[in-house]
Amino acid sequence: MQKQRNNPRLLGAMGKHFPRTHALAAGAASFALALTLFVSTPEVEAKRTSLEVSLTLPEEAVQQIQEEATAAAIDAPQSVMEGLRVVQETVRNGDTLSDLFQRAGISSAEMYQLLSSGKEAKQLAKLVPGEELTFQIDGEGSLQTLELHRDRLSKVEFSRNSSDEYKYALHQREAERYTAFREAKIESSLFVDGTKAGLSNNLIMEMADIFGSDIDFALDIRKGDRFSVIFDEKFLDGEKIGNGAIQAVTFTNQGKTFSAVRYTDSNGDTNYYTPDGKSMRKAFIRTPVDIGRISSHFNPRRLHPIFKTRRPHNGTDYAAPRGTPVYSAGDGRVIKAGYSKANGNYVFIQHGERYITRYLHLNKRKVKRGQRVKQRQVIGTVGATGYATGPHLHYEFLVDGHHRNPATIVRKLPKAKAIAKSEMARFQTQTQPLIAQLERFEQPALAQNAEEKDSVN
Repeated sequence: MQKQRNNPRLLGAMGKHFPRTHALAAGAASFALALTLFVSTPEVEAKRTSLEVSLTLPEEAVQQIQEEATAAAIDAPQSVMEGLRVVQETVRNGDTLSDLFQRAGISSAEMYQLLSSGKEAKQLAKLVPGEELTFQIDGEGSLQTLELHRDRLSKVEFSRNSSDEYKYALHQREAERYTAFREAKIESSLFVDGTKAGLSNNLIMEMADIFGSDIDFALDIRKGDRFSVIFDEKFLDGEKIGNGAIQAVTFTNQGKTFSAVRYTDSNGDTNYYTPDGKSMRKAFIRTPVDIGRISSHFNPRRLHPIFKTRRPHNGTDYAAPRGTPVYSAGDGRVIKAGYSKANGNYVFIQHGERYITRYLHLNKRKVKRGQRVKQRQVIGTVGATGYATGPHLHYEFLVDGHHRNPATIVRKLPKAKAIAKSEMARFQTQTQPLIAQLERFEQPALAQNAEEKDSVN
């Protein structure tokens, strides 16, 4: 029996079936046991080796080794201690839950039992590529637990109980949040200089959204414009995992500075406002695309590029890459969505009683006739369908049935409601510290900008 216990082949085979932590725990336990026997019977060991051995080891050291071995065994993953097999799978493009169960070696019957365990299990039918699943399976091939890792902050767990039923549990962690500040001067473009300043594409798009009613980012941006922004950075276990929302931001465009601050009112609704409580959100945004340039302006006497005749150009053309998202300029209802030889794929939206916006030459439509839409909801993507010489969006704005210049009409339309008087004290308590913090961050940058101007003069 002693030979079999110390057989190297047997130990090697055991190592293949146990994780490293368990191998270390078992090794430590074996070493502690052997050492205890060795210390407690030195005479027997000396006779066996025909050597006179005198070995003394403090009892405290022996006790410490034994305690560490016991602790290592206790800390070992429960799944292995109970004889469970652990399989981890990552959701790939095109994967179904059946594919994942098959790769894990679990029968379809087990899968259907889990799916029928309750309404919470239905979410397993909607998996996203990149999500991770951890299966724990017993020796008979029965699923004991399934963990779905939606992201690093949330985990869904289904565990089989003694009644052979699955129990649902949601585990969530809170990320640590830290305030971050970025500022930049526009030298090339908003995206290029924003990226150099350390902003993600999502934050740049969010900033463009905040000022979308005041600044036309396809037409108004100039070299020398500046922005400063405060936002949250999210960390988990010392590692950055993402960004939170913009808290306060300023943008200086052609010498005029716009400021906005994020506020959640007493009803739980969150929006952006000027420091004095006016809404940043107008009834309509300035441009229905974030990326692009104006390739053709509103012009009642334009020479048509295809037919070479004088035909009114009743809208604004935004040249942009095919597939660029197109947003609804305001809240409304889709009154037409279809295809025609001239317009290609198109969407018409009614906003209240007086206003209609039109979107032509779309690559794809994302909405249907009769559908209600919100401001900045994606209604389609830029394309070159119909009479179009290249990928672009043709955008029209009608007031009481008459075409108006989309680039200028929005400035004349009313904004959304400002902060109510009853809410103003609460608004100031929340937002004034953010404005003060942004001003403190901006002071060094403003001082440097002033020095640059003085040196030039």
